[in-house]
Amino acid sequence: MRKIKEKIYPGNIYHILNRGNDKQNIFFEPENYLFFMRRLRHYVQKFDILVICYCLMPNHFHLCLEETVERGISRAMLGLQTSYAKAINKRRGHTGHVWQDTFKYVHVDTDEYLLHLTRYIHLNPVKAGMAEKAEDWEFSSYRDYIGLRRGTLPKRDIIWSYFSTTAAYRQFVEDYQEEMMGEKYLLE
Repeated sequence: MRKIKEKIYPGNIYHILNRGNDKQNIFFEPENYLFFMRRLRHYVQKFDILVICYCLMPNHFHLCLEETVERGISRAMLGLQTSYAKAINKRRGHTGHVWQDTFKYVHVDTDEYLLHLTRYIHLNPVKAGMAEKAEDWEFSSYRDYIGLRRGTLPKRDIIWSYFSTTAAYRQFVEDYQEEMMGEKYLLE
């Protein structure tokens, strides 16, 4: 994973991710995922950030976000991760670190990278053996993209503008072959 130390600039898209401290789980039950999503919605609205896609996994998360105002992503991630850590520690009777580190991010610098990234994020549960098909994983924006859920968080139009139909995006994801992604796109 490349960790870029450059500043996050408005008008740019970023792959944001973090995982549990010592690679431990951060989500333990469905309510944890839902609470995280409610907090994510709160902070992206508060700081005017566009969510392109997301996937929450038991020990990590992936977000594809567009920065629209200076320091929006940084402020949102600080609030999101702090509020989630406090809540999960209280719920589980724990203390200490929940997150491995501050969030990591990579600037999405080409359209090709953006398309591959959304596919990578949506297929993360399949690659991890947690779902047979991307649409089977509830805690991802993929269901929103293919019309199985009417979520309002992801701004699908950004990705849909590259495809003639919703079915074309679905086919793009389903046709994925790992060898199609060069070393540049391997994000773990």
